[in-house]
Amino acid sequence: MDIKTLVLALALGNLSLCAALFFFEYESKKSLTLSTWAIAKQCQAVGWILLYFRGVVPELLAGPVANAVLLAGFALDAGALWEGVGRPRWRNILYPALSVGVGTLLAFHVLDTSPAVRITIGSLFVGFFYLSGVLALARAWRKGSMLRRYLVVTMFALALVIVGRGLLTAAFPEGRSWISANAMQLFGFGGFYLMMLVNAFGYLLLSREKLQMDLARLETTDPLTDVPNRRGFYQALAPWMALARRPGQPTAMIILALDQFKRVNDSYGHAAGDAALKSMVETCKKQLRDSDLMGRLGGAEFAIQLPRTDQENAMMVAERIRRAIEATPVKTERAIIKLTASMGVTTIRADDSTVSLFKRADEALQAAKVRGENQVAQPPQPQSLEALS
Repeated sequence: MDIKTLVLALALGNLSLCAALFFFEYESKKSLTLSTWAIAKQCQAVGWILLYFRGVVPELLAGPVANAVLLAGFALDAGALWEGVGRPRWRNILYPALSVGVGTLLAFHVLDTSPAVRITIGSLFVGFFYLSGVLALARAWRKGSMLRRYLVVTMFALALVIVGRGLLTAAFPEGRSWISANAMQLFGFGGFYLMMLVNAFGYLLLSREKLQMDLARLETTDPLTDVPNRRGFYQALAPWMALARRPGQPTAMIILALDQFKRVNDSYGHAAGDAALKSMVETCKKQLRDSDLMGRLGGAEFAIQLPRTDQENAMMVAERIRRAIEATPVKTERAIIKLTASMGVTTIRADDSTVSLFKRADEALQAAKVRGENQVAQPPQPQSLEALS
């Protein structure tokens, strides 16, 4: 495959990606505003097309303009990856670097420097942008998926190929016996072609992976309070239920319900009620350890799991939470709402099932409400045979 064919393949490949993204957004009835990555592909497609028609279009377009547009596409490629990892401030670094790169290439064109120097400088800037994208993917390497790790290694290697081509061109502008100038060009453009494929499939697969992770998280997380929902809490509780059958430190359970919460929704609206729930959860988290777990069972009822905590200490934690909620009024647009909570506290027993555990904790919660709300209660201790006689 000659260089001109590789350039055409790069142009058509990026154009195909642009078309696919356009029709995906159109079919999904989404806004036709293109993402950073889609704009990057457009820039690269335009740049490669201009390079393909070198000798047909004016040299200004096929030279400095094409290179500037390509650099913009590579910078936006890296930017899309930084956006994907939740770091949109990438612009603070990449935009100035892009300005320097474009300015440098234009200056070399005006000064009519040798093509070898321009190729070397351009390759170094491209390598910088690709490596910055690799750095974005490499964040949280230990927790990253195998797909992410594969992309990091592959894109890093291809970035080195592109930079290496530039350095070889600078060292041997006319080539050497062991590598010709044409072979160095093929080496570099082959790296661009492989990078296009890896970047395209990698970005799309990473987007799909993120979507699947978000859907899985929604199945086990309450979207309002960002704590586990009933299903997620039950899943987290399961191993502790099994550990309760072994001798060792107990695990405690608190069932918490906000008092008269229906009145908050009726008097101030559901928006105020949502704000109250979020504020209450944050207040509770400040009283808990990192190993403790809070989950929403439904409505204004929550469960708190306290590993390695006996009944007496769990009562102390619940009382501390109760006082904190009472002392933290919630400021909303319509009013300042004072909240109180009732809690039932128990520990997991060796013979417990999930049903029996929550039944006992709920009985304690009901006892707290009967006593006048804003109370902490525990289930009554079973009477011994001697006491009954």
